[in-house]
Amino acid sequence: MARGRGQSAFQGLTWNGWGPAKPDQEAHVPEGTGGTPPRTLAEALRAQGDGSLVALLRARPDLLSPVPSDLSQLATRAGTRASVVRALERLDRFTLQTAEALAVAAEPAPYEALRALLTGDEGDPEIEAALPRAVATLRDRALIWGADDRLRLVRTARELLAPSPAHPSPTGLGPTVAEATAGMSPGRLQEILTAAGLPSTHDPVSAVASLTALFTDRTRMAALLDTAPVEALSVLDRLVWGPPYGEVTSSPTPPVQWLRDRGLLLPATTRTVVLPREAALHLRAGRAHRTPEPVAPGVAPRASDASTGARPQVVDNTAAGQAYTTLATIEELAKDWNEGGPNVLRAGGLSVRDLKRTATALDVAEPVAAFWVELAYAAGLLAADGEADERYAPTPAYDDWQELPAPERWARLATAWLTATRTAGLVGSQDSKGRTLAALGPDLDRGAAPEVRRRILDLLATLPEGTAPDPESLLARLRWERPLRGASGAGRADDLRTRLAAWTLNEAEMLGITGRGALSSHARALLAPDDAGTPDEDTLTPGELAAAGRRAARALAPLLPEPLDHVLLQADLTAVAPGPLLRPLAELLAIAADVESKGGATVYRFTPGSVRRALDAGQSASDLHDFLRNHSRTPVPQPLAYLIDDVARKHGHLRVGAASAYVRCDDEAVLDEILADKRSQGLRLRRLAPTVLAAHADAVTLLDGLRVMGFAPAAESAEGDVMITRAHAHRTPPRTAPAPVPDGPPTPDTALLSAAVRAIRAGDLAATVVHKPVPEPSGSGSAALASAAAASRNGALPRTTSAETLATVQAAAMTGSAVWIGYVNADGAASQRVIAPVRVEGGYVTGYDHTADEVRTYPLHRITGVAELADDPA
Repeated sequence: MARGRGQSAFQGLTWNGWGPAKPDQEAHVPEGTGGTPPRTLAEALRAQGDGSLVALLRARPDLLSPVPSDLSQLATRAGTRASVVRALERLDRFTLQTAEALAVAAEPAPYEALRALLTGDEGDPEIEAALPRAVATLRDRALIWGADDRLRLVRTARELLAPSPAHPSPTGLGPTVAEATAGMSPGRLQEILTAAGLPSTHDPVSAVASLTALFTDRTRMAALLDTAPVEALSVLDRLVWGPPYGEVTSSPTPPVQWLRDRGLLLPATTRTVVLPREAALHLRAGRAHRTPEPVAPGVAPRASDASTGARPQVVDNTAAGQAYTTLATIEELAKDWNEGGPNVLRAGGLSVRDLKRTATALDVAEPVAAFWVELAYAAGLLAADGEADERYAPTPAYDDWQELPAPERWARLATAWLTATRTAGLVGSQDSKGRTLAALGPDLDRGAAPEVRRRILDLLATLPEGTAPDPESLLARLRWERPLRGASGAGRADDLRTRLAAWTLNEAEMLGITGRGALSSHARALLAPDDAGTPDEDTLTPGELAAAGRRAARALAPLLPEPLDHVLLQADLTAVAPGPLLRPLAELLAIAADVESKGGATVYRFTPGSVRRALDAGQSASDLHDFLRNHSRTPVPQPLAYLIDDVARKHGHLRVGAASAYVRCDDEAVLDEILADKRSQGLRLRRLAPTVLAAHADAVTLLDGLRVMGFAPAAESAEGDVMITRAHAHRTPPRTAPAPVPDGPPTPDTALLSAAVRAIRAGDLAATVVHKPVPEPSGSGSAALASAAAASRNGALPRTTSAETLATVQAAAMTGSAVWIGYVNADGAASQRVIAPVRVEGGYVTGYDHTADEVRTYPLHRITGVAELADDPA
């Protein structure tokens, strides 16, 4: 009821830049006041609809941290150096060139002047077609404002892009004639006018204007240059495209002196001259840039694929084979670290020695091993255990991951790689302080990595299926899209974005996203839009990412081989697995045999040591015979059966326990043989009984020593039972995957953007609302009233006494009108609000707060001032 009354009172007011928009319309105000052009960026933003503000905040999410209180604060924040630099870094090359051209144009610049700077005197249809898009992009991102006849670059952007001796412009242009002649003596200016054939003037301002008019007049400027010596024209040719500065001696050569006399070279310092901007533009035929790039360079196919390319089926099969290798490698890595992996360095990360050992275990190079380790870590499959002697180990999530079908396991790895900011390619390099970056270390996050990965794959998706890109054309496209991101090394091989692109291509091939350099069909499914539309990588929710993974898994499933339940046993004590094996078969075979070679088929070799390992794990000879008989498509070779029986016959014949350690055996001859062997001297054995030997070594050392001597001892418990030896799977406590470190604030979702725009509009309402002026005091009126009147004239909220505040809000409650109040909350934060009071009692006023868009109650003692709103001018 109260809310309805407040709204009713407020709806009697017209929209003057602060009232609420209708539900089916965007809030909009005319430019400036009374139809005049906007004078500031804030006024320009105020003239835009909600859709434009949403687009601005989506393109520049840093403006939302925190949400601005009104449009003036939004404009101020949009003009800060850090925010402008971030916005410029996200422009493509031609849009950036447009901003650079606007920075060297007169302010404000009409659209035609901007177009002339980009197209030159001869014109360029491609530039003319692309320029409206570039101007719209700059305007949408609040880097320029004003109508097309009065375009203005944001002041901070102009300072960053305009030419200066300390920061040369990318255009290669120098200062204007007015800037270069600032501080020059009037007499020297008149000498330049006389030498250039211009009439003398009465003051420096008109002299500068006359010289500027000469340099911008194509006909007169051409006539002047026709009289220049050839050597002088050569000097201009060297300066025309930048840098525009040159050093001169105290006695310049005649060509340079000729140029100085006519103002074509103006002094910058005592030993430096500069080519004025207007003269350079004439020599360039009006172009601000030597090579404008209005069209993005295309991604060309690789030279070997330009004519035919690879068949899509070959690409998919190659990628699927590598996807299977990815799963096998991650499992092998987790198996190697199963009982507790390498120690965590004090500073975090993996030591160089442990990385080498891991690379040896995986049979890959160290950079490749670093990639697999980082991939498993990004997917949450590996982590530090957090114990006192901290080590890396698989997480409980790894056990859950193993239970998933192979396509889903791969999809989880692929989505983790796509969004991870950790960059394995940096491992082994040095940071700014000269410290070597370690795998799993704390300094490997690069916020640009997910953007580059996603963009690379999107560009690959534009090529025909089965076509690999030319790497140079791909890098050229990336540099066109974000020219300032690698400004410190743009075009160089060590530019971070260039390195990220190269790493992305290599990692995508290893991961099975690409095959033979071309994008696979399951990777296209990973990138493809769902039914809801095309998702932006920056706005993917976990649910959308999981849905993309499921699409990729469905596309990959037909390409992966089905796990087999059999092997082929051969007479040379080997077993050939012609494909991936079922997990129980693979696990037992890994215990009973050693992997000899990998590839399309895996070759296992049975040895006495591997058979003994199976017996130690609790298998009996009959178990091994049955296992091989049930899972071999070929008969069990006789040599293999003999090997199993021979090792089993010796296994457990000797028993080792703790004395420190002891050996017992029912066959005294065997113990005599051990004592007679010189290799047993290090164990320091002595006979306690005819069938028992005692040792000073511990049980583990004694077991290893006897096995080296060729025996097959078995460990026994304190009760005399044979101890079954199984690998102890060490797991970390539950760990979450490392969160990506974004490059700046994340892109806000639609709900947040809508709420932010409503809050900004509401705050702007309170800041710009028009209120009734406070009447001037008459006679010997109070000083407080005079102060309130002065504040009202200045557009500020006047301070009122408690009695005046109470009387005004009571009158507003009775008439159903809205008032403008100043309020200080319990934390001391001051704000301005527009409320429609509905009840005033007990020292509180309750009303509909148009700023917060809800009914609120305010203590009267916290209201610093109140003013009535102006009547509708209509």
